[in-house]
Amino acid sequence: MIPHLLLASQSPRRRELMQLLGYPFSVRSADVDEGSVMQPDPAVNVVQTAELKAQSIAAQGRVQPEATVIVAADTTVALEQEMLGKPKDKPEAVRMLSALRGRRHEVHTGVVLLEVSSGRLIKGVHTAVVTMRAYSDDEITAYVATGDPLDKAGAYAIQHPQFQPVSYLEGCYLGVMGLSICHLIELLAKLGMQRLAELPAIHQAHRGYPCPILGRAAQS
Repeated sequence: MIPHLLLASQSPRRRELMQLLGYPFSVRSADVDEGSVMQPDPAVNVVQTAELKAQSIAAQGRVQPEATVIVAADTTVALEQEMLGKPKDKPEAVRMLSALRGRRHEVHTGVVLLEVSSGRLIKGVHTAVVTMRAYSDDEITAYVATGDPLDKAGAYAIQHPQFQPVSYLEGCYLGVMGLSICHLIELLAKLGMQRLAELPAIHQAHRGYPCPILGRAAQS
């Protein structure tokens, strides 16, 4: 029987990316206080937050009986180790985008897998180094006016077709979107789950950005 995954997120981007895995899945929002995770290291913080989400879903006691693995993720943008989450309003989005302009920063995405039957946890973090282009103040104003930055860590979406904020990327494009499917395939393999994903479809989803993790998957 093909395992069933339960995504602990209502993010439309993560839901879209999960479809690339090839596994049946359902979604449920994890109602947690992310601010309760006080770890200052961004790469550790996102893993701890993802684990909080996974454990919250498991503790609800209403996990679908067919669910085999809970998948939880958390993403943050780190500029010189300062974590930039989702902006609370448009002025904060402007400040974040202005601070990131023309500079390198890191995007950390923590992923936790919780096997429902055994309680076994698999943890991992993907870190991408992103260089932003030197967009203008007018471009920032126009982009913020769309409302798109308000539900994005760091106030931007790498995939936005008009703003296109990124000039160079080292790492997995899908990880910057919010969930590296390439990394997730590797973590699922640690639970003995085979790869069902079609690599050409995942390659296309990267929109021309090379991914070192996808290269490893292609060789396995």
